[in-house]
Amino acid sequence: MYAVKFPLTILGVIVSIFLILIIILRIPKENVGLASFANKSNLLGSPSSAERFLNIATMTGIFLYLAIAFQLNLLYIDDYILFQ
Repeated sequence: MYAVKFPLTILGVIVSIFLILIIILRIPKENVGLASFANKSNLLGSPSSAERFLNIATMTGIFLYLAIAFQLNLLYIDDYILFQ
């Protein structure tokens, strides 16, 4: 069981940090901040495509985080029942 829990826990931490970074990128509500970032770095393309990419990345991260949390909870419940 430990061989499965540890990698899932590490992956959960990585996904959590990823979600925090994505949320920090989304903080400017006007497109001014996002537009200047996209125009200066040309990393995400236009502001609308950057917004779409951030939406998809956020939703993917949330679903991945929930799946990892659900799986870890099932593993911990199995351990709790096993050691009762």
